[in-house]
Amino acid sequence: MTLAAQQLRQLPIAVIGAGPIGLAAAAQAHERGLDVIVFEAGDHAGAAVASWGHTRLFSPWEFLVDAAAARLLDASDWDAPVATRIPHGRDLVESYLIPLSNTPELKPVIQYRSTVIAVSRQGMDKTRSAGREHAPFVLRVQTPTGTSSVAASAVIDTSGTYGTPNNLLSSGLEPTNNAAVRRFITGALPDVLGVDRHRFVGQHTVVVGAGHSAANTLLKLAELAATEANTRISWVIRSRTPQRVYGSAADELPARGELGGMVNALVDSGRVTLIDSYEIDNIVADASASGVVLNGRRAGEPYSVAANVVVNATGFRPNLDFLREIRLSLDEVIEAPRMLAPLIDPNMHSCGTVYPHGVDELAHPEPNFFIAGMKSYGRAPTFLLATGYEQVRSIADELAGNHAAARQVQLVLPETGVCMTVAPTADCSGEGAVNDSGDCSVDAATTAGSCGRETSALI
Repeated sequence: MTLAAQQLRQLPIAVIGAGPIGLAAAAQAHERGLDVIVFEAGDHAGAAVASWGHTRLFSPWEFLVDAAAARLLDASDWDAPVATRIPHGRDLVESYLIPLSNTPELKPVIQYRSTVIAVSRQGMDKTRSAGREHAPFVLRVQTPTGTSSVAASAVIDTSGTYGTPNNLLSSGLEPTNNAAVRRFITGALPDVLGVDRHRFVGQHTVVVGAGHSAANTLLKLAELAATEANTRISWVIRSRTPQRVYGSAADELPARGELGGMVNALVDSGRVTLIDSYEIDNIVADASASGVVLNGRRAGEPYSVAANVVVNATGFRPNLDFLREIRLSLDEVIEAPRMLAPLIDPNMHSCGTVYPHGVDELAHPEPNFFIAGMKSYGRAPTFLLATGYEQVRSIADELAGNHAAARQVQLVLPETGVCMTVAPTADCSGEGAVNDSGDCSVDAATTAGSCGRETSALI
């Protein structure tokens, strides 16, 4: 081993994000004797999950806890949740992520209110190649007290996608006068019955998106409308049918199947107005300044929908801006690692399939740099926390020199049991992906008749 390689190995592995996957990466690295440092933009572990903490997950606890993390917690006399119980997001934070972040092994290595704003190599931008693999990574980290540079031997980006939602327009662009309409638009999974209740009482809310995040919001809005007069609900989807949300009895996550059945009943009863086959071209403020108008096309004909509040449940996309000096190999369509993309591309997989995979599928031209968790799925759906835990287990083995173990990927995951009932449209350029990890939450699957823009999440 060269001197440069020896010096590089003495530096810690940098993990970006202290959500479920980031903390699992830290636990897996610690278990292999690797030094690690974790940067979390929020005030505590699982800050992104906490923002949708009122939402119930689909997966029971048995799928939500990383094995290495559980071993750390067990050594701290952790009171493990009942394996078959299905938690809310807040339970995931309070009963798992906060205790895990406070273990003696992880607490000293996590830095909160620390946002990574750039990643590069020491003395090397993206264009330089000679000796690149032996140059330390440099992370530019912004904190309340200033900006610093931190050196690392490897980087695992588990920063998720919750902070970068898709735009509402079918083109993927923002409304032409976004500043004028922004206050009428809310992100996915608002707390309709809690802190956000005042926004929806007596209003016409339009929920856009054909995933399970949309379904969750529709159910909460229907509960609100049952007691609050003049509260109306419309549901806009691009596809010709919401069958993906409705689900089937074959779904191996029963809570997800139940959710779909309840939304189906709301539409059949008229409590929710379904507007299908609708492409949104622009959103403008209405004349009274009390709401917005969604202008577009329904089944090819001009169509407009007026709303007081619009819920953007069209999914998320990865933030790649701070990785501009890193050599990435990403699929051009869904922005996932190139080797992983064919396994999860919603244009090819309509049944919510989640394929087990590891370090080989996550590799980039940049040695020892990995994107894991929901962000590794780019704009694609079907992510599960268990998938992310297997990812970081494989990465940790690779960084520890256990190359054979890193490639022994064995993981059995639940399927949606739902396939397309309508052939995909010709336009497959849409975006998609909601997550249910701690990068957001839950599980995602393609909408029948669409090419992946409107999705849900799995957790």
